[in-house]
Amino acid sequence: MDVRQDIRNVAIIAHVDHGKTTLVDELLKQSGIFRQNEQVAERVMDSNDLERERGITILSKNTAVHYKGVKINIVDTPGHADFGGEVERILMMVDGVLLLVDAFEGCMPQTRFVLKKALGLKKKVIVVVNKIDRPGARPAEVIDEVLDLFIELGAQEDQLDFPVVYASARDGYSSLDPTVREGDMRPLFDSILEHIDPPKGDMNGPLQILFSSLDYDDYIGRIGVGRVERGRIKRNEQVVLCKTDGERENVKVSKLYQFEGLKRVEVEEASLGDLVCVSGIADLNIGETACDPEHLEPLPFVKIDEPTISMNFIVNNSPFAGQEGKFVTSRNLRDRLFKEVETNVSMRVEETDSTDTFKVSGRGELHLSILIETMRRQGYEFQVSRPKVIMKKENGVLLEPMELLIVEVPEQYVGSVMEKLGSRKGELENMGVRDGGMTHLEFKIPARGLIGYRSEFMTDTNGNGILNQLFAGYEPYKGDIQTRDRGSIVVHETGETTGYGLFNTQDRGRLFVGPGVPVYEGMIVGECAKSEDVVCNVCKQKHLTNTRASGSDDALRLVPPTVLSLEQCMEFIKDDELLEVTPTSLRLRKVILSKEQRMKQQFRK
Repeated sequence: MDVRQDIRNVAIIAHVDHGKTTLVDELLKQSGIFRQNEQVAERVMDSNDLERERGITILSKNTAVHYKGVKINIVDTPGHADFGGEVERILMMVDGVLLLVDAFEGCMPQTRFVLKKALGLKKKVIVVVNKIDRPGARPAEVIDEVLDLFIELGAQEDQLDFPVVYASARDGYSSLDPTVREGDMRPLFDSILEHIDPPKGDMNGPLQILFSSLDYDDYIGRIGVGRVERGRIKRNEQVVLCKTDGERENVKVSKLYQFEGLKRVEVEEASLGDLVCVSGIADLNIGETACDPEHLEPLPFVKIDEPTISMNFIVNNSPFAGQEGKFVTSRNLRDRLFKEVETNVSMRVEETDSTDTFKVSGRGELHLSILIETMRRQGYEFQVSRPKVIMKKENGVLLEPMELLIVEVPEQYVGSVMEKLGSRKGELENMGVRDGGMTHLEFKIPARGLIGYRSEFMTDTNGNGILNQLFAGYEPYKGDIQTRDRGSIVVHETGETTGYGLFNTQDRGRLFVGPGVPVYEGMIVGECAKSEDVVCNVCKQKHLTNTRASGSDDALRLVPPTVLSLEQCMEFIKDDELLEVTPTSLRLRKVILSKEQRMKQQFRK
């Protein structure tokens, strides 16, 4: 068996906001990738606009640095549970992981998820305690928590003896001693070289490349990103692609790239252990293997967890359809959704009885909302229904997805949080007090009980609470849950909102629009204070008369409207409502726009 000592393949895994992307920034800077005078953006790996705006990593990215003559391939992975599918398949490309844990927050839900996957694949783990300089940092306790988590997840004895590095990614230093507050990243680099296994295998055997990721380039088309598991690959070589459905296809590798810093560099050949990008294979998919034509031995691919939430994507049929979007037909919508599934392995798209409706299933609300936001930025116009959880039936028992919910709130808000979660079938499993007066709560709760809760939680805790969730398997159905208990304020006629009309409506509840906004009959412009829907005329004009009274004609005082974000709109809608998404607007509406038709349907029920 050959061993390549000149390469290490490592992934950085952690909970959201524990500093993965900042750490990669520092490793790149200190390895001399950038010129002295080069302008480098902060969080340089978060390259797309959505990632920069939200401050989270959505897609995993590859980079490579050189240290002491060894090439270290680093993969930055997302930290949010909804993008767990990205992490699962990326672990197939590496030999070890850096498990990043915040020195104050300790182990969070996503830490548990990614560590479980890494231990299951027998990967070597280096624990990096980050933000060591943070006020309230408790490195010794955090290491104990990590050890408890390893034991709980059934780690083997050699995995329990994990090396620990203390670091501050923001200030660019690392150390094996928790008291050090200066230095550079060399101790971390040395730990990677010492503890992460080099790639092993048959360097001169027949070729095998397992593709774990896909990229796209406007000039060269689809690019497969994978790892050479055996043998060597040369540019322009003929290989056989073994597909996941058992088919075989002869293809030619037209171009071959490797990662150097933030760039893809063209190379003539690559061998065992290298992470490569291959172009020239038109219909390549994730999980497929490129083999030597004489030895067809496809490799098994990691099983990706099933989606838990679904929504209907529907062609826009509102009175304002086609005014703002570029792609509006069912063919446009269908092509775009099926293109997404090729690269987004944890998402599913199904056609329905209607040619205008597609059922899209994903890992969670954020997973689907990122797709919706990406599509609207690309010029698509469509409607979506309320998110619904995906139920299962086993042995005649109806099962539903459960979530592990971890809440950190100041003490004075604990009562309202527990009351709300109790009414949504949440069961308290753990409770503790952290330094600084924060209370730590752990709940087991049905996934459907969390739909629409996040905005309520922010209101209940005055924005001081932190909410994290993680899929925790399927359990028997827990019974009906009462979610939104308020009705909608629905528009009476098509027109433009007026200050006078809104002034007379604002006492009915909370408004989502201001004056001068075009609206149509059946559109939702606010949340009613009562439990039933109310139809209001927000386009009403004040009748002009020639009588004037002092004081009554003063300017009407309008309460500023509440502008809902995409996620808040998705949480707000009921089963008989839709969200209309266009590149410039988000509009809430009833499925049946006409008031008479709605009343007839209600009467039939």
